[in-house]
Amino acid sequence: MKKILVIGSTGQIGSELTKVLRETYGNENVVAGYIKGAEPKGWLAESGPMAEADVTNPQMIADIVKQYQIDTIYNLAALLSVVAESKPRLAWKIGIDGLWNILEVAREHGCAVFTPSSIGSFGLSTPKMMTPQDTIQRPRTIYGVSKVTTELLSDYYFNKYGVDTRAVRFPGVISYVTPPGGGTTDYAVDIYYNAVRGDKFICPIKEGTLMDMIYMPDALKAAVDLMEADPARLKHRNAFNIASLSFAPETVFAAIKKYKPEFEMEYDVDPLKQSIAESWPDRMDDSCAREEWDWCPRYDLDSMTKDML
Repeated sequence: MKKILVIGSTGQIGSELTKVLRETYGNENVVAGYIKGAEPKGWLAESGPMAEADVTNPQMIADIVKQYQIDTIYNLAALLSVVAESKPRLAWKIGIDGLWNILEVAREHGCAVFTPSSIGSFGLSTPKMMTPQDTIQRPRTIYGVSKVTTELLSDYYFNKYGVDTRAVRFPGVISYVTPPGGGTTDYAVDIYYNAVRGDKFICPIKEGTLMDMIYMPDALKAAVDLMEADPARLKHRNAFNIASLSFAPETVFAAIKKYKPEFEMEYDVDPLKQSIAESWPDRMDDSCAREEWDWCPRYDLDSMTKDML
């Protein structure tokens, strides 16, 4: 049975991933890692072990690995795209210096490591439609730069030291469990919250702006399935394109209007979010993930909308 540490267990994806992993591998086998000031609460604290896990403190991570005999680390420590632009030094410290610490611990203790990348790892010169698995990556945001570095550094540790590193490039993750947290794609979460509250939605992204999205259950499934995949099949490791949904603001608005005909939306474009969105793919080609570890999403826009509402 795997022994897993989830770093960032109280974050946007981390809490839900910890829940799924505990349901899969047993509560006692999944440690919820957190940073001081963001301690787990409720079921997350009550259902299994937890430990302070600051990626900037490698000894702390090593101690957890030894204490709980960890063999797999899900490293979700990172600042989201818009937040990272306002705190670039911190974004690098957590995303890259922190990853280096985790990879060193993994090398010394024989752990597998999952560190997600993002559609933010691409840039304006990347093909936007059916973005290839292997293509030019020249992002202009610190978030994107750190994600490209994450991919390269993870590959380096696999090729040089044999550390079992794996990753996906997450699209925007949509969830009804966790509220928006400072990402460019967060409008696609916020719009549902507004619809349920009966509020008019003020959209910060321009009409016609396509972006890849994924519903949280599919995102979690990808993270678990990839780490369970047969390593002999993996030609790519860091990181796989995964595609599920691709839509513009007016498309998701129309999907919600089917169930909430009174819902209203208007545009007030945020220049920073818009510039970031325009540098990202419209839709990624995920054929490598489908071929190498049988990736297949379960939700389309309509089924996600019904579940969200």
